[in-house]
Amino acid sequence: MATKFTPLHDRILVRRVEEAETSRGGIIIPDTAKDKPQEGEIISVGKGKSNEKGEVFPLAVKAGDRVLFGRYAGTEVKIDGEDFLIMKEEEVLGILEGAGRKAEKEHATAARR
Repeated sequence: MATKFTPLHDRILVRRVEEAETSRGGIIIPDTAKDKPQEGEIISVGKGKSNEKGEVFPLAVKAGDRVLFGRYAGTEVKIDGEDFLIMKEEEVLGILEGAGRKAEKEHATAARR
């Protein structure tokens, strides 16, 4: 059974999106030479940030969003043997619109080669 994880407050749980393992010229890039991707999919989000009055402000991101984040953002964790990042919403640089479909098409094209 999979563990359900819900971040607290303004934190989010992100799964990194893996980049293609070959360069445009067809050269296979080993894991040790690759930078970790700075793009991910939000898996779950906390309830939001609260102020001194106890008012909760919901997050601008939601589960399923594709986001960009800084190279050193978040804390790496392992849940059910899978690697994730837990970060605050403020570490997210932006939301990628339509990125999922484009990346899936590129991955399918690369797999056919």
